[in-house]
Amino acid sequence: MLLQADIVSTKEQHETTVAAEKKYMLMNKKLQAFKYVACDFLAAVAAWILFFTFRKFYIEHDVDWYQDLVNDRTFYIGSAVIPITWCIVYYLQGNYDMPYRRSRLNEAAHTFLTALVGALILFFVLLLDDEVQNYRNYYKSFAVLFSLHFVMTAIPRFVLSTITNSRIHNRKMGFNTLLIGSNENAWKIYNEIEGLKKSNGNIFRGFIHIDERNGFSEKLLKTVPHLGELSDLTRVIKTHQVDEIIVALESSEHNAIQHILNDTLDLDVKVKLIPDVYDILSGSVKFTSVIHAPLIEVNREVVPRWQVNAKRIFDVCFSLFVIIGFSWFYLLLSIMVKLTSKGPVIFSQERLGLNGKPFRIYKFRSMYVDAEKNGPALSSTHDPRITPFGRFLRKTRLDEFPQFFNVFFGTMSIVGPRPERKFFVDQIVLKAPHYKHLHRVRPGITSWGQVKFGYAENVDEMIERLKYDLLYTENMSLMVDIKIIIYTLLIVVQGRGK
Repeated sequence: MLLQADIVSTKEQHETTVAAEKKYMLMNKKLQAFKYVACDFLAAVAAWILFFTFRKFYIEHDVDWYQDLVNDRTFYIGSAVIPITWCIVYYLQGNYDMPYRRSRLNEAAHTFLTALVGALILFFVLLLDDEVQNYRNYYKSFAVLFSLHFVMTAIPRFVLSTITNSRIHNRKMGFNTLLIGSNENAWKIYNEIEGLKKSNGNIFRGFIHIDERNGFSEKLLKTVPHLGELSDLTRVIKTHQVDEIIVALESSEHNAIQHILNDTLDLDVKVKLIPDVYDILSGSVKFTSVIHAPLIEVNREVVPRWQVNAKRIFDVCFSLFVIIGFSWFYLLLSIMVKLTSKGPVIFSQERLGLNGKPFRIYKFRSMYVDAEKNGPALSSTHDPRITPFGRFLRKTRLDEFPQFFNVFFGTMSIVGPRPERKFFVDQIVLKAPHYKHLHRVRPGITSWGQVKFGYAENVDEMIERLKYDLLYTENMSLMVDIKIIIYTLLIVVQGRGK
C-alpha cells in the first residue's frame, strides 16, 4: 500500500512539475514575442531618425539641419506612425507567433524582402514628390532608407534568434515531445534525435504504443517512459503538456495516422511523421535543417498566417463599427424583446469554438423561457417554442446581433462555421468524423453553410450543411468573407432566413 501511494505521489509531483514548466514556457513565449516587437519598433524609429537626418544634411544640404529637424512636425509624425505600421505589417505576416521556432537564414531573407517592399512603398508615398537637384538623389534616398531599415531590424532579430537557438542546441530549453510508436523505427528516431550533438529542442516525455502489430522495442521501454496506448493520446498530451508529436509509424499505416491527426486537431501541438522511401521519392519530404532528423511536418494552417491576422483585424474593426454605430438599434431590439415576452433580453449558451474550446455565445432571446426544459433540441420551421417577435428576429437574423461582442473579444469571427453545442457535436462526429476540421478556424456569426442552407433542424441537416463549411475552410480569404457578408445582408433585408 505504501509503495502504491509513493507511485501516485511521484506521478502527481511529475505532472505538477511539467505543468509548472509549461506555464513558465508560455510566460517566456509572450516575453520573447514582446522582445521582437520592441526591437522591431525601436529599429524602425532609429532607421527613420537616421534617414531623416541623412536627407536634411546630405540631400537638402541644410546648414541648420539639426534645428530644422527639431522643429519639423513631419519628423515627429513619421517617428510614431511609421514604426507602428512596420510592426503591424510584421504581425500580419506572423513574425511574432512562434518566437522560439525561428530559422536565422529564413528570417534574414524574409526581413530583406519585407524591408525592400516596405521601403519602395514609403519611397513612392512620401519621397517621390520631393524637390531634388539631381535625380540620383532619389536612388540614394531609396538605397539609404532600405539599407538602414534592413540592417537596424535584421541585427537585433539575429541576436535574439541566436541566443534562443543556442539555448535550444545546448538543451537548456526545449519542447515537450511525445513519441507515438514502439517498434524499431521509434527506437531509431529517438536514438538519432537524442544523439545529435546540437539538440533540435525535443525533450521526450515518453511514448505510447499503437497495438501489438506495431511491435515493441525493449530498448525503448527501458529508456523512455511508457505513457499508454493510442486511446490515451488526448489525455497524455494534456497531462504532459506536449508541444510536439513524432509519429514513428510507416506511411502505410493510414488508419492509425488518420486517427492521430483527427484526435490532435483541437490541440495546439505540432505533428511530425517519419518518412519512408516512398515519401522521399514522391517529394513529400522537405527538410529545413541539414543537421536534424528528416521528418514530415504536418501543416495545420488553413490559410497563410498573414491572412489569419488580417481577418482578425477586419473582424475587430467591423464589429467595433457595428457595436458603436448601431448602439441605438441594440437598444430598440432589447426593448422589443422585453415587451413581447417575459424573460431576459439576452440568451446565452455554451458552444464549441476554435480548437474545440468551449465559450459562451450571446443572442437576442427568440424563444420562450425554459424552451429546453426537456433537454437540448434544435428548432424547426414551425417550432412553438419561438416567440412571435423571435420568429421575426430569426427570419432577419437579427437575433445574432449580440454576437458582434463575441467577435470583438475574439471567441468568434464575422464569417466562419456556425458553432454548435457539444451535445450535438458528439452526435455529428459519430457520423462525420471530419467535422472536427471545422474547429481549426474561429466560428462565425454567418457562414457559407448559413447562406446556402440556413439553420439545421436535425443532425442530418447539420451534416448536410457541413460540406459547405468545409469548403469555406479550404477557400478562406477576405474576398470570400466579403461576398458572404453581402449575401447575409441581402438575407437580413429580404427576411429570407430559415
